[in-house]
Amino acid sequence: MTQKNTPKRTISVAPMMDWTDRHCRMFHRQITRHTWLYTEMVTTGALLYGDVPRHLDFNQEEHPVALQLGGSEPDDLARSAKLGEQWGYDEVNLNCGCPSERVQKGAFGACLMGEPALVADCVKAMRDAVSIDVTVKHRIGIDDVESYDFVRDFVGTIADAGCNTFIVHARNAILKGLSPKENREIPPLKYEMAYRLKKDFPGLEILINGGIKTVDEIDLHLQHVDGVMLGREAYHNPYLMASFDARYYQDDAPPKTRADVLQAMMPYIADQLARHGKGAGGASATASAGGGLRLNSITRHMLGLMTGLPGARVFRQTLSDSKRLAEGNPALLLDALARMQPARALAA
Repeated sequence: MTQKNTPKRTISVAPMMDWTDRHCRMFHRQITRHTWLYTEMVTTGALLYGDVPRHLDFNQEEHPVALQLGGSEPDDLARSAKLGEQWGYDEVNLNCGCPSERVQKGAFGACLMGEPALVADCVKAMRDAVSIDVTVKHRIGIDDVESYDFVRDFVGTIADAGCNTFIVHARNAILKGLSPKENREIPPLKYEMAYRLKKDFPGLEILINGGIKTVDEIDLHLQHVDGVMLGREAYHNPYLMASFDARYYQDDAPPKTRADVLQAMMPYIADQLARHGKGAGGASATASAGGGLRLNSITRHMLGLMTGLPGARVFRQTLSDSKRLAEGNPALLLDALARMQPARALAA
């Protein structure tokens, strides 16, 4: 069950490596107030032996926000989940779906679907350590294992350990021969598997993920499962989420316009640059080698805001201008908006 005073997980944005960092989540939060947001996967090793604030610090405006963990040692996951709770996350999610070879070498991610008893131990250890929700994100099968019985038994075993929420990426994970990108595209989507899980486990919260792009598709899925998790579409076409609060959370407050979203991000960007300093250059998505924060670390997540509008290409080009980015001036957002106007006028 979701925590007190937090919305249901009717809609959420998937954890996506290199994409859903705190800047991306802050941007998404300007568009939708109630949609659940997830961190990139954070490994237990990064938390137990690395820079905890770097991995766990987030903006309070992001709530409801979930921490996704990668790991397979129950004690390490319990300690990491406890850190997540202490830092204020609303949920801890265990990654049992990532197919990358790097993750497999760490003996976690999608390969854990072959060890349901171990996953159950991990879930139990985390649940014993924290009072927030512990959830699992997984695939429907691994390699050539395509039987519904496989995923049904996996979910049943983990549910017996006390997990009530499962996020089902409705594709198999191919552990050898396909890249993570190919694993998101080549294995066929089998939404009916997630639907069957909800029928067989009506008391569990079942969310569906994979290839979902429109509100019509979301509405269809919600006839069969409890929630929908969007992935790449939420990143590349983020303003799709502007209707979510009213449509799925009965919030009558008017959504921000795209211009409102840009205005709302400007003080955040100015604050981040003031706190962390301006990194040299601007083309990289990360902090510069000499320290500091590059404007592009934030604006790169905003390139899809104008998707579908006349002038969207000009908007993207302006936000990607390395010389302008190097200046570190949040006013670049308004300049990008202003440059769109001639194209929009011609299309009117």
